[in-house]
Amino acid sequence: MNGRFSTPPHRRAASLTHVELTWIEKRIEHWLHFGHRVDEQILDDRRRLSSFAPGSIFAFVRWASNDLGATVSRVDIVRAVEAGSPFQTLPFVRPGGEILLRVDSWPRVERVLRAIDAVDALGIDPADAAPDYWRHLHHRITARHEPRSYTREQHAAWLKRRQVTS
Repeated sequence: MNGRFSTPPHRRAASLTHVELTWIEKRIEHWLHFGHRVDEQILDDRRRLSSFAPGSIFAFVRWASNDLGATVSRVDIVRAVEAGSPFQTLPFVRPGGEILLRVDSWPRVERVLRAIDAVDALGIDPADAAPDYWRHLHHRITARHEPRSYTREQHAAWLKRRQVTS
């Protein structure tokens, strides 16, 4: 024996956060805008299951419509939690996660998508941005105020803070 222990597959799967994605063109469209998957399983031709390690941040977009138009437009930015940690529930996310941002209605969703694109334009992966920025964005959009832009300086400070607290 080499002294290394690996986590059994059933325990490893239990520690992950699973997101069910569905794509039925122009009816139900659930997709990830960003995030680092550790696993993906194809369930059928319209559904797949993406899995995230604890601490991972991802953006989950849900859109649905019927014959009268859009019925759901929502984006959630979520941090996957450790097994046994408290979490918030969210449809199609098992078991749930720490919700950093929750926005509905297409105009607000569009603002969030633009903010995500702005972080990406800085050369920063949105999944690596400071969780506090996503909370800030949520609060400012909810209050109908203009959010501050994410900056490279803010990101550098977040990376240093993360090093010190790890």
